[in-house]
Amino acid sequence: MNVKKNVLIVTDGVEPTVKMAEALAAVLKGSKVTVKDAASFEGNDLLPADAFFIGCEVPKPPSFGYIEELLQHINLAGRSCGVFTPGSKQTAQYLERIIMDSGAALNPAPFFAAGQKDLNSWAEKVIANN
Repeated sequence: MNVKKNVLIVTDGVEPTVKMAEALAAVLKGSKVTVKDAASFEGNDLLPADAFFIGCEVPKPPSFGYIEELLQHINLAGRSCGVFTPGSKQTAQYLERIIMDSGAALNPAPFFAAGQKDLNSWAEKVIANN
């Protein structure tokens, strides 16, 4: 199995999202995982990724301004993406909208904190579809 590179993007300083990102990194043991806060994220962090995950607690967090802009102008076709949130369905919809223009494949449905027991299978589905 090839090593997958995954970038986890979380809102800056939001503990519930950071905990989800850490749990996600832990279940992807066979992959090279890099966890980044949105505030320190740079476009070239995403370019080498085979698959990526993006999460936040509320829609339009201030630290996501650069990410939103980048995802409107980058071609990520063929790369799998999973969105996760400790927040609401509206947050998941926001994340899906900002991914849409990049051409990345959202796969599968968003992951919510309430479904932690299914995290391993959800994460594996995301990275399996590259």
